[in-house]
Amino acid sequence: QVQLVESGGGLVQAGGSLRLSCAASGRIFSINVMGWYRQAPGKQRELVATITSGHSTNYADSVKGRFTISRDNAKNTVYLQMNSLKPEDTAVYYCNADVRTSFARVWFDYWGQGTQVTVSS
Repeated sequence: QVQLVESGGGLVQAGGSLRLSCAASGRIFSINVMGWYRQAPGKQRELVATITSGHSTNYADSVKGRFTISRDNAKNTVYLQMNSLKPEDTAVYYCNADVRTSFARVWFDYWGQGTQVTVSS
């Protein structure tokens, strides 16, 4: 019903930058919070950043000052600009969205398939 498609991952040297995008499509009435999470090998998935429909943002302490989350509500798309990347940022990055699919005031949680970000030292 709703698909989240991420793009923009890849391999970059430490200190470099990448920009991730995630576009939501399908049966969408509105989207509340959108966010990015990541999971490194052998670790639990963790929050990176979230943004509300009103553009209020929240960041993990580990990425504050380096990453910037933004969204285009008209395109149902969320972005993550990642600067000053470190090897410890290496992980699979997942997009997440709270989607209202009808007039009913019920939101469903959707995830993208993930995109690999690898930062070499």
